[in-house]
Amino acid sequence: MTTVLTPASPLTAADRCDRCGAQAYLRVVLISGGELLFCAHHGRKFEPELKKIAAEIQDETDRLTAVQANAVEEEQH
Repeated sequence: MTTVLTPASPLTAADRCDRCGAQAYLRVVLISGGELLFCAHHGRKFEPELKKIAAEIQDETDRLTAVQANAVEEEQH
């Protein structure tokens, strides 16, 4: 995927996946205009199709592993 390195606005907990309603970690700006939001699961599932129609993709799925790493560190202390 093409990742936007400096997104206009970070995704928040209020941004929801257009497919299932889970928290969105990907914003897909469409070539035709508009945008779609996806959770990590649906972002991966639809990645091949999204790459064909996306002007850019803002991928914040790395935040998921950062949250998990912080949780593990807190459990160990």
